Amino acid sequence: MAALGWLTPRKRSATARSVLAGEASAEAARKSTQDLPAPEAAGKPDFPVHGDDRAAAFFDLDNTVMQGAALFHFGRGLYKRKFFETRDLARFAWQQAWFRLAGTEDPEHMQDARDSALSIVKGHRVSELKSIGEEIYDEYMAERIWPGTRALAQAHLDAGQKVWLVTAAPVEIAQVIARRLGLTGALGTVAESIGGVYTGKLVGEPLHGPAKAEAVRALAAAEGLDLTRCAAYSDSHNDIPMLSLVGHPYAINPDSKLRRHARELDWRLRDYRTGRKAAKVGIPAAAGVGAVAGGTAAAIALHRRRR
Repeated sequence: MAALGWLTPRKRSATARSVLAGEASAEAARKSTQDLPAPEAAGKPDFPVHGDDRAAAFFDLDNTVMQGAALFHFGRGLYKRKFFETRDLARFAWQQAWFRLAGTEDPEHMQDARDSALSIVKGHRVSELKSIGEEIYDEYMAERIWPGTRALAQAHLDAGQKVWLVTAAPVEIAQVIARRLGLTGALGTVAESIGGVYTGKLVGEPLHGPAKAEAVRALAAAEGLDLTRCAAYSDSHNDIPMLSLVGHPYAINPDSKLRRHARELDWRLRDYRTGRKAAKVGIPAAAGVGAVAGGTAAAIALHRRRR
């Protein structure tokens, strides 16, 4: 990893826990990599360069590859399977309503959601959550994949490059999504397990912000990649550290801060949302304002009920 240090300066300081989280995620991603057939191509941009095996692509998940937050959809699936009660679902619903209305990640909401998820899965087997994750993908996530972003990922695969998801979602869920999309693998938050059973603790910290950059840096070193030839895609200004690592950063469905930053640095922009408001916030136009308002009202009602 040190050999690439001069090529990949840290744009923001990373804590020891960020580095630990990134390295743990990279190790988990490499262990889970499988050679799988890729889905059919759906159009190719001018980039990437074909045959460049020292290049790869790194895709954020929430609102970049998929509409909404993976952790919220995972929570819905666990609730359906009676892992927790209605009062806990209220928290997930409120966080998703905020995410869709604001189009950005609220650090307190994200931390609360992760703490809730950790407490819920504590004592359960890793194999059980992986199996449930497959079902939840079919139930809630498959229809929320952005076709445009998937086409970008497929272009990298068609060029012979590896494609990785990079997300704060649990690595087991991220790996399910990556496999279903025919991608190489996934970097995600690593929850501690002993003997195949979750302890309710994390390894390091959630894979968010600087920790994502550390995970990409560690994986690139292990895979022998040249980050100046790699691409990264995200919707969030929180991922500027990751985007700044690579030679080809893309802002996908960007929030206002990332859009402004991308324009200042002449990064490429792609927006697969439709409608006037989608240009400002991350609300899938297909859902409609009424659906969002209804979801918010439901979240508020549940929140009041638990009080």
